[in-house]
Amino acid sequence: MQRCVVKYFGQLSCRKKILPSDGLDLYSALITGQRHASMLSFATVDPVEVSGSHPGQMYNLVQGKWQGTSKWVELLDPLNGEKFIRVPDTSNSENQLFVKSSQSCPKSGLHNPLRNSERYLLYGDICAKAGYALKQPEVETFFTRLIQRVSPKSYAQALGEVTVTQKFLENFSGDQVRFLARSFAVPGNHAGQQSTGLRWPYGPVAIITPFNFPLEIPVLQVLGALFMGNKPLLKVDSKVSLVMEQFLRLLHECGMPLTDVDFINSDGPVMNNLLLQAEPAMTLFTGSSKVAEKLALDLKGRIKLEDAGFDWKILGPDVQNEDYVAWVCDQDAYACSGQKCSAQSILFMHENWKKVGFKEKLKELAARRKLEDLTVGPVLTVTTERMLEHINKLMDIPGAHLAYGGKPLDGHNIPKVYGAMEPTAVFVPLKEMLKSKENFALATTEIFGPFQILTEYKDEDLPLVLEACERMHAHLTAAVVSNDVLFLQQVLSNTVNGTTYAGIRARTTGAPQNHWFGPAGDPRGAGIGTPEAIKLVWSCHREIIHDVGPIPKDWKIPQCT
Repeated sequence: MQRCVVKYFGQLSCRKKILPSDGLDLYSALITGQRHASMLSFATVDPVEVSGSHPGQMYNLVQGKWQGTSKWVELLDPLNGEKFIRVPDTSNSENQLFVKSSQSCPKSGLHNPLRNSERYLLYGDICAKAGYALKQPEVETFFTRLIQRVSPKSYAQALGEVTVTQKFLENFSGDQVRFLARSFAVPGNHAGQQSTGLRWPYGPVAIITPFNFPLEIPVLQVLGALFMGNKPLLKVDSKVSLVMEQFLRLLHECGMPLTDVDFINSDGPVMNNLLLQAEPAMTLFTGSSKVAEKLALDLKGRIKLEDAGFDWKILGPDVQNEDYVAWVCDQDAYACSGQKCSAQSILFMHENWKKVGFKEKLKELAARRKLEDLTVGPVLTVTTERMLEHINKLMDIPGAHLAYGGKPLDGHNIPKVYGAMEPTAVFVPLKEMLKSKENFALATTEIFGPFQILTEYKDEDLPLVLEACERMHAHLTAAVVSNDVLFLQQVLSNTVNGTTYAGIRARTTGAPQNHWFGPAGDPRGAGIGTPEAIKLVWSCHREIIHDVGPIPKDWKIPQCT
């Protein structure tokens, strides 16, 4: 296997793996462009070198060719505002190549259980090679650094994304891809008749993914689509799409045909127009609820959604392991500067937690976060002004107060188009929150940054907590922090979130490859990562009834019915 990796990726021992324990100032290293070693063979950029003085250059991929466009967008470095990456700015007039490529795929897919079945084995082999490569320190560091460069987060958070992707690739190596297409047979009514249920591809599909997980989300969804026989057209948020461009190049070196995936960089309206022209059989969208609802209408329901989540956590009455629970709450709310669809948005604390100074513990943990190690950093979709405005509006709710934070970060060069905010929490009384539609809408507005709502409840208020959970419109992740079995039963049986952790170690964030991650309560809901998610999102059921006879020798034409 080592010979295979050297063949595909060149010399892998040249790049030093840099960890936080090296004492490196990650913020300074990322913006000063410290080049550490020669490039990997598949790479066209160096994640540490990319800067205003050494801008990265990106391309689209269509019909098996990497190519540019007539116009380009120059992205601003989220750490210092320099123009550091040139991204294709595809226009409506340049869409036709993508339309033609998508429509070239038959409805029966690039492969299916009855045709080109060797491609199931091909993708098992590709996953084995890519999974092995991504486990090598040099390749692992390359993608970790690249994620940090375009979507600044701590080394540990970026590395976690790479690790999940690597484990996913291992999970679907060997025969595991073809096992996704496992069918079943049911005996018929007479000799020669048998019904067979098959997992069938959609054919031409589209995938739209956000900025916050530039490797994990697009890789898992693109490969899931390919496993089942589809031809995906991929659009990743242009702010971070460099990561996926580089990973596609890695997959090509691992044996993926160049024509299997098209990759486009464009603005939203151009992509929307492309979808209307190409008419993919199915589109997977991960992102904001507002855009999701528009696409659902435009695409006439041919869509799967993993949209925004206002994610709740309930601390039960059985107080224990306070330091651990507080640490998990801090990670859930503020890791990646709160820019996770699974981030803890609201924390319902039983009054018993007040007695152990739980809010003070949260405040102390939040205060440890700093820009220097990117444990808090640029917010790429919400400005500082927008976050301050939201805090001020919440303060108008009777009894609301600032628990901690609430101030812009200082001593940085983050451009104003992005947000830069201290980890923040606003306390809102539960009954005041529920008193009016306006109060509830304000308190449950998702702020995709380092921000959360705190509230408290008593034993007799649990129905109000459950009412709040019922009234929320997005049901992605949730956590019930308790080892009280009866309390868990009451909460879990009256809520709906698709990925729900229960127990004293419960969290809201974390989308590992070993369990379903996705919303519930919506027939359009999409999952990610597991065999069940892949089959649900990227294939449909097809029933073939074989009826070959024999026909009885004494058969005669019966009376019409």
